[in-house]
Amino acid sequence: MPNEPIGNPAAEGRPPTSLARAAGEGGTAREAGGSARSHVSEREPLSVVVTTFNNAATLERCLASVAFADDLVVLDSGSSDATVDIAAKYNARIFSRPFGDYSTQKQAAIDQAAHAWVLLLDADEALTPRARAAIEQALQHPDAAGFRLPRREQMFWTFQHALSWTNAHLRLFDRRRGRMNVVPVHAAPEVDGPVRTLRRAVFLHFGEPDIRTKVDKINAYSTGLVADKLRRRQRFLGVRMLFYPPVFFVRQYVFKRYFLNGWAGFISAATGAFYVFLKYAKVYEARRSGRQKGEGRRESEL
Repeated sequence: MPNEPIGNPAAEGRPPTSLARAAGEGGTAREAGGSARSHVSEREPLSVVVTTFNNAATLERCLASVAFADDLVVLDSGSSDATVDIAAKYNARIFSRPFGDYSTQKQAAIDQAAHAWVLLLDADEALTPRARAAIEQALQHPDAAGFRLPRREQMFWTFQHALSWTNAHLRLFDRRRGRMNVVPVHAAPEVDGPVRTLRRAVFLHFGEPDIRTKVDKINAYSTGLVADKLRRRQRFLGVRMLFYPPVFFVRQYVFKRYFLNGWAGFISAATGAFYVFLKYAKVYEARRSGRQKGEGRRESEL
């Protein structure tokens, strides 16, 4: 289905929260660099792409942090809150498309970008001022097809400690050389060419403000992965359920230094271990259910 552009009625969005400062990154890029978009001489023009659905609580912080970009694209999937109004406030080019899956939705948004270089963000993410500077410097003479950016996570009532491990994600890339992959739930861009990591380009993820939200995501994501894992016929499910969760917990809590985050780090590592358990437990359940249905059909035929 083609993306439908939406008009830009002006509206007041919600103000950004103070958690960016709690993360130790000094707020958003807009707060550091002013409200007007800027253009660094000789750098490649940049399109920022965001997909949304009822993200009024976090979208303003996201768009404020990328106000320096040359092009803002927001692809909405039918929000009923102030999401579209907030996007209009930042002069984003707004499109509407029913949600199908994460991969096709994000690719549809990328296809609307006006420029070759794209920064792909979720509506609950935001750049730090250092990230803006690093990105603009990298785009002056890009020496890769894409760049990974380290992401610091919100851990319920606090933010990830600066010395705990941060995962880097490919978010800045030349869209002429890349596309979204088709991995369910955790779809990500892939590029044909070298990829570098911009260590100073840290961005913040405000996706898990409380334990309930974390658990809801774990339940939804683990269910969304079942069909793909069944298709790939993953083996040794019992071994994975038994051993992978404790290994995951130790890796997160000790080797990735989540212990530096106090009880928030402990709970995050424990719920993460529960997530990897659920991924394989639900696949095991689906296989058992399929076998029982098959046996029931054979018995009815006798």
